[in-house]
Amino acid sequence: MDLSHRFNEQLGKIEISLIRQFDQSISEIPGMIKLTLGEPDFTTPDHVKEAAKKAIDDNQSHYTGMSGLPALRKAASDFVKTKYNLDYNPENEIMVTIGATEALSASLLAILEAGDKVLLPAPAYPGYEPIVTLAGAEIVEIDTTANNFILTAEALEEALIAEGEKVKAVLLNFPTNPTGVTYSREEMASFAKVLEKFPVFVVSDEVYSELNYTDQGHVSIAEFLPDQTILVNGLSKSHAMTGWRIGFIFAKELLAHELLKSHQYLVTAATTMAQYAGIEALTEGINDTLPMKREYILRRDYIIEEMTKLDFSIIRPDGAFYIFAKIPEGFGQEDSFKFCQDLAKKEKLALIPGIAFGQYGEGYIRLSYAASMATIVEAMARLTAFMENYGQ
Repeated sequence: MDLSHRFNEQLGKIEISLIRQFDQSISEIPGMIKLTLGEPDFTTPDHVKEAAKKAIDDNQSHYTGMSGLPALRKAASDFVKTKYNLDYNPENEIMVTIGATEALSASLLAILEAGDKVLLPAPAYPGYEPIVTLAGAEIVEIDTTANNFILTAEALEEALIAEGEKVKAVLLNFPTNPTGVTYSREEMASFAKVLEKFPVFVVSDEVYSELNYTDQGHVSIAEFLPDQTILVNGLSKSHAMTGWRIGFIFAKELLAHELLKSHQYLVTAATTMAQYAGIEALTEGINDTLPMKREYILRRDYIIEEMTKLDFSIIRPDGAFYIFAKIPEGFGQEDSFKFCQDLAKKEKLALIPGIAFGQYGEGYIRLSYAASMATIVEAMARLTAFMENYGQ
């Protein structure tokens, strides 16, 4: 019996991530250097691993409450208070999720209905749109390419007015994947002045918050709009804990009460032993990101210097661990997928085509510098060889 026609029709509008498709398409090529996926090359700090081992030895293998361990929620509350001046009650305003991805899914599925619209500054991480689509809603992109990928309060307000009452949410991500753009306190305040005039949720993905390279440091939109904001964060990027799958939703009680329903029925609760590791990461490891951040900055600066010599145009990223570079004219700028395919085949270097981040990413490539400096040096040598021999 063929049941293919009985799936949720929204699935027909979703494709496997182009990032993953491209990564898989070149993974079998021997000797490939991959600067594709956004995963830290650092290992989880030893003291965090020891906390998880102890939890296992102590037989901490049962369900926690739906919202997560009270001690972890308290640690998360203290962490965001110390780092970002945010106040969340650990008893009823914080949920532990299975990574930031589940936090986003639980949040978006809870607030969106068929026909709703979600505003998203673009180019953007491609993982948001499928969740919105599954809910029957629609992404409306705000083009930031003319302003060095920086969203302005004026552009935000213009989009909110143009799309009207169907806008249910604004989805922010900063520091941003793929561009590395982040925002100052003044810019956050300007966004808040606009957003407070509209009855919209602000779903803010701040998973790269600890990888902010500005002197001012990370400033959360939740500081300005706590009653409208659903704040998403996690330990994957800050503590090199991608596989542990520990994320968080921070939301004021009125919002959190409803969000807990979708979280509960999606996953019940996050993995218990990983939660104990999370307690250690957010307390004893509160500054574990600092040595990683110093290394990321060195890598970023080296790549910018080398790629600029090859005539790539690069907006200096102030956060995350990505370079989003414009392909020079005359080098296949109109087809970033082909550019990256040719590079992979000829020089065994894998980068992500900008088109993977939507229509406003075409003509660019994304490079992840979550790789060792030795790997990056070799990658730049291969990119140089490709550019010098392009078309031959």
